Amino acid sequence: MEWPVAAERGTADELARALRDAIQRLNRRVRQTRPVGDLTYGQLSALTSLQLAGALTPRELADVERVQPPTMTKIVGKLEARGLVVRTPHPTDGRQVILAPTEQGRAMYAQFEKLRNEWLADQLAALSEEDRDVLVRAAQILQQVARA
Repeated sequence: MEWPVAAERGTADELARALRDAIQRLNRRVRQTRPVGDLTYGQLSALTSLQLAGALTPRELADVERVQPPTMTKIVGKLEARGLVVRTPHPTDGRQVILAPTEQGRAMYAQFEKLRNEWLADQLAALSEEDRDVLVRAAQILQQVARA
């Protein structure tokens, strides 16, 4: 898809729209790169959050995932039933539990990450060296924007 000239040389607003659209489309395509019938997107997202954080309370996980606690309870229940997440008592609050990925959960997360990285690497390999160099710089800039 060719971007309109206005997005390339236009206002910050036009660039923001074009960039947001491209990032959303790429993110959607990367998310689709997973074995069909395995985890739902919500389950994979929760597992990813636990993998990245190490461990969270159910409320913290719901907040990170931006879902209501009852929704997260269902997601965690399914992950727990598949042996991907384990509950342990909270070290300081007896009313709480801590959720963490199991070894099987970490392995499943690694499998999904591998599939996603392979797909994206294949797409990048098809680009010219010049385009890949531009993307290296773009990735650096996007990291900078994300930290702001």
